[in-house]
Amino acid sequence: MKAAPFAYHRADSVKDVVELLTEYGDDAKILAGGQSLVPMLAMRLTHFEHLVDISRVAELQGIDLVDGDVVVAAGTPHALVGMDDEVAESVPLLTAVTPHIGHFQIRTRGTLGGAVAHADPAAEYAAAALALDATIEATSARGDREIPAAEFFTGLWENALAPDEILRAVRFPVWSGRCGFAVHEFARRHGDFAIAGATVGVQLDDDDVVTRCGIGLLGLGSTPERGSAAERAITGRPVSDVTAEEIGALAMSELTDVPSDLQGSASYRTRVGAAMVARAWTDAMREALDA
Repeated sequence: MKAAPFAYHRADSVKDVVELLTEYGDDAKILAGGQSLVPMLAMRLTHFEHLVDISRVAELQGIDLVDGDVVVAAGTPHALVGMDDEVAESVPLLTAVTPHIGHFQIRTRGTLGGAVAHADPAAEYAAAALALDATIEATSARGDREIPAAEFFTGLWENALAPDEILRAVRFPVWSGRCGFAVHEFARRHGDFAIAGATVGVQLDDDDVVTRCGIGLLGLGSTPERGSAAERAITGRPVSDVTAEEIGALAMSELTDVPSDLQGSASYRTRVGAAMVARAWTDAMREALDA
C-alpha cells in the first residue's frame, strides 16, 4: 500500500514548526526520523493532511548538560545518544537501552523525541524516561511548558501534547552517589518489539539502604508503565531484605491493562514481565553495591 496524499512542509527552525502547527492543528503531524510514522502512513493506519519535517532543524539536535540534568534535543538520533560520552557518564540507563531499539539502521534514523512522543507501550526510551523521572519540554505559540514523564503517556500511541505543541527536548536528571542501572527485555528476535521488559534504576546510601528506585515497564499495558508498587515497597529497606522475585511480583501487582495478542496472553506477559524486572533489579543492585 501507499500513503494517502498529504502536503509536505520542511521546517528550518522551531519557529517555523510552531507556526505550521498553529496553522494546521490536528491536520498536521511532525515527521522526525519517520521510523514509526512512515510505516503507519504506508499501511494507512493513520493519515494527516500535512507533514512537518523537522529533520533539518538544528535547534532540535544535540545533547547538553544543563543545571545538573542531561537535556537531549528531540531530533537527536538514537545512535548518537548511544555513543555520547556525557550520556554514558551521567545517564547510563540511556546508553544501556539504546542497543535494544530496533536495528542499527533504525537507530541511525530514529530520534529520541520521536520515540518518546510516539508513546509506544514497548518503547525503551519511554520506559527509561519513566524510571528516571524525566521531564518533557514542549513548545507552542503560547509558550513553553514542562510535562513530567509520569503524566505524558495518555493512551496507546497518545501523549499529553496539544495539537499545536512540539516536543522540543527530554530532560533526564542525573542520579548521584551509589547508583546502578539495568535493562532486560524479552523479544522473539533481537530488534523486534519487546513482549515484556523492564528498565531499573536504584540508589543506595552508605548502609546499603534503598533511597531511590525507578522501574519502567515495556509491553505491559496500553502505555509505557511504571512499577510503582515495587518502588514504594523497597524504598527505605536494606537491599539484603529484598528479593528479586518479590520486586518482580510487586511490579506486576498494580497492572490492570496487560495486553493479550498473537505474541502472548496477558498472563504470559505478566510472568515474563516479572522475570525481566527481577533480572534488571539484580543487575542494577549489584552495580550500585559496587559503586
